[in-house]
Amino acid sequence: MGRRKGEKQEQPPYHVIHKLPPGDTPYVRAKHVQLVEKDPDAAIALFWKAINEGDRVDSALKDMAVVMKQQDRTEEAIEAIKSCRGRCSEQAQESLDNILIDLYKKCGRLEEQIELFKQKLWTIYHGEAFNGKPTKTARSHGKKFQVTIKQEISRILGNLGWAYMQRGNYMAAEVVYRKAQIIDPDANKACNLCHCLIKQTRTTEARSILSTILQGDMVGSNDPKSKAQAQELLIELESSHVSPLSAQESASSVEEALVQGLDHLMKQWTPFRSKRLPVFEEISPFRDQVAC
Repeated sequence: MGRRKGEKQEQPPYHVIHKLPPGDTPYVRAKHVQLVEKDPDAAIALFWKAINEGDRVDSALKDMAVVMKQQDRTEEAIEAIKSCRGRCSEQAQESLDNILIDLYKKCGRLEEQIELFKQKLWTIYHGEAFNGKPTKTARSHGKKFQVTIKQEISRILGNLGWAYMQRGNYMAAEVVYRKAQIIDPDANKACNLCHCLIKQTRTTEARSILSTILQGDMVGSNDPKSKAQAQELLIELESSHVSPLSAQESASSVEEALVQGLDHLMKQWTPFRSKRLPVFEEISPFRDQVAC
């Protein structure tokens, strides 16, 4: 039946209006203090209380780490996740890894970023992250969407390559970006690959890739940011004011990439491991090419 004229419309419950979980527990109170009272320090104290009392520990730890990051308490957030993640469910571990990566980025801890990216690749490689399935459901800005194995691996490789670049290991970054381009090529990663090549004064290879981007012959070539980045790299290339890496730096970079990183990932598989994902078959031949 329709609402009678003049009849007041029922207001939704308080927790629905403020996007709060229902109930009256430490976690619920923490969310109220965080979202309604806008008191982050008090919210953090209540999130700690929720964790210690076993109240929605997965959500409490993740939310507390996010609030700590917003308050520039990044190192504290990292230690909180490391010390408390053992109390969280298996399903929460991937989200905690993603939060850790953001925290490491904010405080410039490149080594930890790199190790975590390798760990995530290893998990996918053994079919654990996707539960052996070809896709998973991800969430961004409140919207759900499907992510394929190839997309996820390419994304992680892109982030790993970027971390190597920030550390100045351009040959290690090159190895990673080439693998990413084999799996799921796009103009953005291609530009980063060119940057690595330019830093190694391998101008012919870089110019060839930049030409492909600027001609619009690569996925994402028409994106304004990628096109502008390619044009900037071409100008840098033509200026020829590039300092080559020393032979010692180059050898160290490649050794680190192959021994500690992706090459190690490929070597560990045996034919008896049934969960090996097909996408890794595609990049295994490239491992031998690089190792040579």
